[in-house]
Amino acid sequence: MGTNNDQLVVLGAGWLGQPLCLQQQEKGRGVQGTHRSSEHQHAFQRQLVFADNKLTHQVDLHNAWWVCSIPPRSRHADSHYLETLTLAIELANAMQAKGFLLCSSTAVYDQDNAIYTEQSVVKATTARQQPLIAAEQLILDAGGKVLRLGGLIGPNREPGRFVAGKELRGSSRQTVNMVQQQDVINAIITVLDNWQLAAPIYNVVNPAHPSKADYYQQKCQQYGTQAPTFMSDKIAERIIDGSAIEQLGFNYQFDI
Repeated sequence: MGTNNDQLVVLGAGWLGQPLCLQQQEKGRGVQGTHRSSEHQHAFQRQLVFADNKLTHQVDLHNAWWVCSIPPRSRHADSHYLETLTLAIELANAMQAKGFLLCSSTAVYDQDNAIYTEQSVVKATTARQQPLIAAEQLILDAGGKVLRLGGLIGPNREPGRFVAGKELRGSSRQTVNMVQQQDVINAIITVLDNWQLAAPIYNVVNPAHPSKADYYQQKCQQYGTQAPTFMSDKIAERIIDGSAIEQLGFNYQFDI
């Protein structure tokens, strides 16, 4: 990978998708990353908008890998996420895409205390789970693959800042399931590199699972901010196991 003939289309070139585009462009790959605006800051940017039950787009890379990093719960995607994804799959097929990879979320799993792996049964018991499960099924039915991402941290998403002084829902003893931005980017490329060997679904979650109280206290200390408080102190060990992807040669390299 990494040649000009090995191209990449990234749907949703935002907090996660834009650095993915920039890094792959630096490696010599032909890249197009979409956003809603018709004004482009980077040469790789292309407009893609769902309106009037169709996609208006500027994507024109054929025989490329496709990665969807559109956040399912973003303000732009809430009402038309599944429609956008359905038409994007059709567009990718028309452009002879090599494969389609969806960035999903570990929110697809139940909230019950348990250790969750890719083989865990997923049930649409909440409104948040339903679009995630439907989106994953769209991709899997089309022959694509899915990455279920843990809580995302990295540039401009530092836990010591965004939870400072807040009262958080849930328990102080609840375990965290986080992953750093660059590890996610590396995981995406690992799956594309090993497409034929890769399983249909992987969790991407750092193997460290401290309690929320310990984790956020440490992060707030780093930034000199006030630690959050919690509504409960009951034991809540919900752990997402992200080790399966390591069978492809991937390693988690960044602390959460």
